[in-house]
This record gives sequence, structure tokens and C-alpha cells, in this order.
Amino acid sequence: MAGLELLSDQNYRVDGRRPNELRKIECRLGVFRQADGSAYIEQGNTKVLAAVYGPHEVRGGRGKALHDRAVVNCQYSMATFSTGERKRRPRGDRKSTEMTCHLQQTFDATILTALHPRSQIDIFVEVLQSDGGNYCASVNAATLALIDAGIPLRDYVCACSSGFARETALADMNHLEESSGCPELTVATLAKSRNIVFLEMNSRLHEDHLSAVMERAVAGCADVYHVLDTAVRDYVGETAATFGGDGV
Repeated sequence: MAGLELLSDQNYRVDGRRPNELRKIECRLGVFRQADGSAYIEQGNTKVLAAVYGPHEVRGGRGKALHDRAVVNCQYSMATFSTGERKRRPRGDRKSTEMTCHLQQTFDATILTALHPRSQIDIFVEVLQSDGGNYCASVNAATLALIDAGIPLRDYVCACSSGFARETALADMNHLEESSGCPELTVATLAKSRNIVFLEMNSRLHEDHLSAVMERAVAGCADVYHVLDTAVRDYVGETAATFGGDGV
């Protein structure tokens, strides 16, 4: 991707967005009835399905149960057809294992696990189509699935990435921008407090530019929150109307 111009002279990105604009986000809750909670999200051309099971009895023996909180089990996978190159294994490779650990870290800090001691909560995330921002879309989909399952959370946890090109911070990186080699920061925050529960930097960035990139990523998380919150409220309203109750 050497020589790729991420910003035009008119300050437009390769997909026509302004530097601070997110890709279009579409999401739905309750898409997989066999799970306790589920959600589907599209962020640009990245498409992710999340399913949540639990709280339920800890699997693998009582020795794995924690007496003071629930065990959070995450599993990240990518469909074999999710990228241009056919994947031989949907999970178990180094990247999937790394992403599973990132999700585990994020939701361990978000779920109120003390309310369900000696139990287990499973979060399964599958990327159906990959076009950048896989971790961010996975977090956002899993948040909706946890809400659908009624799992108590400290707050919405929303994720967004930010890059840096031509002295400008770019929100919500797509695959082409990620592949260009420019610095990229990925952040997950709690919506109301804006406390950071996950942060990762993929390459070096001069400290003079760090605050701008960080602010762009956190602002992107706030924009994601408004989209997710609207989807939840619409879903609750539709469900309440179906069963004759009151919406949010």
C-alpha cells in the first residue's frame, strides 16, 4: 500500500468520508432466537454476529467456578469467507486468539460479574465479512447481545479506532486505511463516564499527535453509543408493543 493517499487535497478519505465521520452503522437485536441474547451489526462493509448464553452453570467442572463472580468466556472467530483470501480455520489462529483475549479483557471490565457468582457467561462473536475495525464491530455487537440477554453492565461499552495521516486524525478506519501502515489507535470506552476499558496502538506515533488521535477515537465511541442506544430503545419499544407493555 506504499504511496496510497489516505486524504485528498479536499480533505476527503478514500471512501468519501470526512476525517471525523464514521462508516454507516446498522444493527439489530434478537436475531438468533436459540441464544439468550444476540445482535447483528454492520459498520461499513464489516459485518458481525454476536450471541450470548448465560448466566449458566460453569462448564468444565466446579473447580473452574469463582465464588465471588461470574466467569466470562469469550470466543472470537472469522467465517472462512469473511475476507478475500479463504481462511483455512475460522478460529484458533494467532489473530483470533489475540482478539479473543482483547474481548475478554474488555467485557471482564464491563459486566457486573459479582451479581452472578459461581456462574458462567459466554460471548460468541463471528465476523461474517471483514473490512477493517473487526475488534470495534465485535465489541459493539457483543454489547447489544449482552443487553438483549439482560446481562447487567456498568454501562454501554463502545469501541472505535482512529488513525493518523497528513497531520490529521481519522475516525473509524476501514481495511484499506488499516493496510496503508499508518499509525492506528483502538479504544473501547464506557459511554457515560468515557472511562477507557481497552486501548491498543499498532505502531509508533509522535506524542505531539497522540491527544488528537485519542480524542478522535473517544469521540467516535460517543457517536457509536448514540447509534446503539437508539437501536436498543427501538427494539424495546417494538417488543413492548408486541406484548402490550410500555416502551423505554
